[in-house]
Amino acid sequence: MAWKNSNSRCRRSSNLIARTARWVHPDTFRALPVWYPETARGQPIYDANWGSLYRNRNRSATKVTEKSEPNIKAGKAFVAGLGTRKAPNWTVCHIWGVDDPKFQRSNGVVRDPKVYSCIGNMVWLPTPLKGFTDAVPEVKRMLRTCAFYLYDWACEHPDVQEQAKEVRSGVVPEGYPTVWPAPGRRVLPPGTAPFSPRVAQAIATRKEQLRRMLNDRTLTNFPRKEAKDVLKFWKIQL
Repeated sequence: MAWKNSNSRCRRSSNLIARTARWVHPDTFRALPVWYPETARGQPIYDANWGSLYRNRNRSATKVTEKSEPNIKAGKAFVAGLGTRKAPNWTVCHIWGVDDPKFQRSNGVVRDPKVYSCIGNMVWLPTPLKGFTDAVPEVKRMLRTCAFYLYDWACEHPDVQEQAKEVRSGVVPEGYPTVWPAPGRRVLPPGTAPFSPRVAQAIATRKEQLRRMLNDRTLTNFPRKEAKDVLKFWKIQL
């Protein structure tokens, strides 16, 4: 498409995203970087007691399939980290993922529990702008650069190691918004939510839920080891 090769149009879209994007506060990220270490996109969904799988039933074909995590937990984590509620016409978008404009490759990044519900790997945007974060490489690089200087973190998944290396090198993409953090410019992007008492309470509640689930041996299918590995990776103390 012609606009993909137009610097001026890319700059206009990045400025629009800079004005509207919502980010969690760096203090929120440091307090609880990953909210759901027990799941990731594509993982099976169990009931509240982790005993029975939820299933989809195709009535016409009488076919039953297991339900899998779409993007619900990640969105729930990010909205809680903002200290707000879901809103119509707004979408939580992952920043780091496999770059594939044709959407033909499996996205192993968001299938990794260490990354899936990481609130430093997400941004909240008006839904019409979601296409830019999904398919425009220049916009992806800008968002990843902003997240790096905001949270001092770049994704460590093997599928994006080259992109992460570029971000860490200090290269700032052309057209990068001047209101976003960058080398020598420690600022909060417009739309950064505060680390409010409401957010602090949400973090405390989520940590208590995790403690309970990790210690509850009646939760038969709870992925205890996998969740502990994610918590250890992020050095999260419950």
